Amino acid sequence: MTTSNTLQKLRKFLEGRTGKAIGDYNMIADGDTVLVCCSGGKDSYTLLAMLMALQQRAPVKFRLIAMNLDQKQPGFPADVLPRYFESIGIEYRIVEADTYSLVKEKIPEGKTTCSLCSRLRRGIIYRTAKELGANKIALGHHRDDMVHTLFLNMLFGGKLKAMPPKLVTDDKAHIVIRPLAYCPESDIAKFARGMEFPIIPCNLCGSQENLQRQKIKEMMQDWDRRYPGRTEAVFTAMQNVVPSHLGDNDLFDFRGLTLDTPVAEGDIAFDAPDISMAGSIPLVLSA
Repeated sequence: MTTSNTLQKLRKFLEGRTGKAIGDYNMIADGDTVLVCCSGGKDSYTLLAMLMALQQRAPVKFRLIAMNLDQKQPGFPADVLPRYFESIGIEYRIVEADTYSLVKEKIPEGKTTCSLCSRLRRGIIYRTAKELGANKIALGHHRDDMVHTLFLNMLFGGKLKAMPPKLVTDDKAHIVIRPLAYCPESDIAKFARGMEFPIIPCNLCGSQENLQRQKIKEMMQDWDRRYPGRTEAVFTAMQNVVPSHLGDNDLFDFRGLTLDTPVAEGDIAFDAPDISMAGSIPLVLSA
């Protein structure tokens, strides 16, 4: 396993970002039991590594349980994750459920499978958390996932909605947390390579290059190449919402607006935007 100075600096950076996200959103409290969802991908391996490291020096005591859902995909190496979990000394649970056959049965060939697959996984994860007494469920979504989800909902769903760092499940039984919310995907990928995690690719759906999410990812990668820092800027914007300068009547009382209504940032409608370069980026999705 690589233990170079570069890897150690990267680990420190990611641990710092993860710790800050946990603190900013009060994700983990004393006495929590956190179910850490591990798919075998770079994100979930990094998530587990970060939480285990922070557990050692956190001012609060919490329990971690790693969980993997074996979806019975043909060729899935079922021994990889149990062997890894045992090697690092983490408590774990492997849940077997043949969602692969169900998804293949219900979704026509050539259609994307992510929606049904996600719903099935979610139900199994919630049930497992309840069985194990876990009150928190940690997922490996990172900063880029959250930004991509924002654009997906805006451009294809007509909603200004993203992926929150923390939420309550529909049945009010658990709180879902995303401790990697401040971590860039590129740094997670570098860390995973340096740590030589035993990555298990998801072959349930193939590459599905036609997915809208993939198009969004390609768009953001292009923006970041030409104008570095765009993803970071969008993520920062998600944390600095000005309801009075949008258009949602439920968030701001436009109907009841009077001359005495306090409005954030005042009237800047006729001012030139003080934004360097970002405003000139063309919004182009790959065909």
